[in-house]
Amino acid sequence: MSDDPSRRLSSNALALLDEIAVRIEAGRRLELGSSEAVLRSIVDATVSLFQAEAASIALYDVTTDRLIFGVAAGEQGQGAIGLSVPPSEGLVGYVYTTGQAIALSDVANDSRFGRQYAEKTAYVPRSIVAVPLVDEHGTIGVLEVLDKRDSASFSLRDIELASIFARQAAVAISSSRVERDATSLLRAALRALIGDGGSPSHDESIDEIAGAATASLQGDDESGLWALVEQVARARRADPSSVGLVADLLAVLASHAEATGRTRGGAGRR
Repeated sequence: MSDDPSRRLSSNALALLDEIAVRIEAGRRLELGSSEAVLRSIVDATVSLFQAEAASIALYDVTTDRLIFGVAAGEQGQGAIGLSVPPSEGLVGYVYTTGQAIALSDVANDSRFGRQYAEKTAYVPRSIVAVPLVDEHGTIGVLEVLDKRDSASFSLRDIELASIFARQAAVAISSSRVERDATSLLRAALRALIGDGGSPSHDESIDEIAGAATASLQGDDESGLWALVEQVARARRADPSSVGLVADLLAVLASHAEATGRTRGGAGRR
């Protein structure tokens, strides 16, 4: 008998779990699109307040174990978007791992400075203030502000001001965050249904079932779907008439997908 956990479930039960996992992942991506708009407004305001060359936010991604710069502002900020840094490297890694804010007037002479990462952004700063983003679970990212135009250095007061923006960013992320890990949410739901106090044998089975139900989320065949979901997240910021057009187009696409699915299903039964 196979040890495949999916074989221990009826096909209907596994299909239901698959659908739940897809909906969780879709919701996560839609919320990420919304929260990024808030974070962009925060870095825009940070640049304006400090009269800085750039400001950016890096968030820790548990899947890749990297700090990823997702939003940036300022004349020199756009090159940072998409940059990823291990949490053990660079100033951003130092602030993330220690939870300590720093202000440096001469980053080039600081051993913690990751020049190779700065060069990838096409802008190497002279001075920097970096503060952690902290929520109820710990440090989730870092806000960096580079090179004030009217000063060669950042002050303690600047650290305090940057920390206020970092707190607002952390609040925005926490308030808009849906469950980020579909597998964890399914595990919790299955444990609640079993209600046995979490015996090791049941925990192992639950982990296997949840893993089977979410195995396809990162598959290549789903990449087009997630790209579509992320475009819908962007459309949430459009005017109502445009959103209505998107809804109509998606309805046509869904009808076509259902018809295609029925055709394939019928062909498979012949």
